[in-house]
Amino acid sequence: MEPRSSRIIVFGAGGRVGRAAVAEARRRGHEVTEAVRADADVTDPQAVARSAAGHDAAIVAVYDSGARPGEFFPAVARALAEGLPAAGVKRLVSAGLASVLATASGDLLMDTPGYPQEWREFCLGHGAGTEALRAAAPEALDWVVLSPAGDFDHEGEPSGGYAFAPAEAGSRITPGDFARALLDEAEVPTLHRMHAGASAV
Repeated sequence: MEPRSSRIIVFGAGGRVGRAAVAEARRRGHEVTEAVRADADVTDPQAVARSAAGHDAAIVAVYDSGARPGEFFPAVARALAEGLPAAGVKRLVSAGLASVLATASGDLLMDTPGYPQEWREFCLGHGAGTEALRAAAPEALDWVVLSPAGDFDHEGEPSGGYAFAPAEAGSRITPGDFARALLDEAEVPTLHRMHAGASAV
């Protein structure tokens, strides 16, 4: 049975992942609200609640190059944890980062030998955001953080498929296939209160 049409808000709709999520949601027949920084301050719970009112699910793919990652991502998480339930939104699917996803060995990808360290502060900020969401989200908000299991393939063609997988440096997924994972989890949740990786198949 096809999932029913829903109202979905995409915070960060102007970015590459956000644009792919908007396109995939519309392809599936959902009513989509595109929220960019000028529309809503995603670090402000009241602004989140105002923007999200009347929606069934939220997809979040935000980034602020001018902010400190360790402050920005936790602030976003706390605002979502407060603002979405206040708006009656029950499902949150947030785009995360593979660097802070566990590998098959249990180590975070960024802690594996040879992994580039120049973006470590940004990675740690993303991880702090997930932990802030875990701590702040009430039971009424069913959330998941999804990231590529490795990185994006911006040159390849979407395969139309994906699989959830541990972090692996060589794993790749196109933005289009990643958007399918985001929308699948927004429509019919299978992952709850966790960070998971998606890889192309």
